[in-house]
Amino acid sequence: MILQAIAFYLFAGVTVASAVMVVFARNPVHSVLFLILAFFNAAGLFVLLGAEFIAMILVIVYVGAVAVLFLFVVMMLNIDFKAMREGFVSNAPIGVIIGFILIVELLLLVGGWTIQAPAIGAIATPIPPINEVTNTEALGHVLYTKYIYLFQAAGMILLLAMVGAIVLTHRTRPGIKRQVIADQIAKGHMDTVSVQKVPSRSGV
Repeated sequence: MILQAIAFYLFAGVTVASAVMVVFARNPVHSVLFLILAFFNAAGLFVLLGAEFIAMILVIVYVGAVAVLFLFVVMMLNIDFKAMREGFVSNAPIGVIIGFILIVELLLLVGGWTIQAPAIGAIATPIPPINEVTNTEALGHVLYTKYIYLFQAAGMILLLAMVGAIVLTHRTRPGIKRQVIADQIAKGHMDTVSVQKVPSRSGV
């Protein structure tokens, strides 16, 4: 029990510190690296809770795809962050006002947050005991039975978003050469190869 408490405070402390450094790091690449560190420690917290599947998804999806994508985007865009920080002082009052409004809203939300008595004893979905099946099997049982329609709807929304991004990326723009497979297949050797008969010792 003491070992679990030590692991919890260690993972939680590093997660909070990494999240703070994501915001306050001057180099955007360092911010992405701190974000990856926060993801790993959050995965450790999920392992302590017994949700190893969510921990694995957090590492594979968010660290292996999203965070790495952020890192490549930040490194490839070559954004001039010095020019972006020049207007920080002039925009600081607006940022302070927005931050104050957000803090007031959070305080009102937390202050009025109460858990009703029926919600405490309610069981959303009965699942098999933890000793009979693994966490991944229990989660799949709930996801693909009770929430199957919501799961499929979320998949369709992501599919539409992917198709929309592809359509926007491959729009017709002048001055850009594109590969036409039919024209490449229709070409014969006479269209691509030119045979020249060069006299001996005369050169080309």
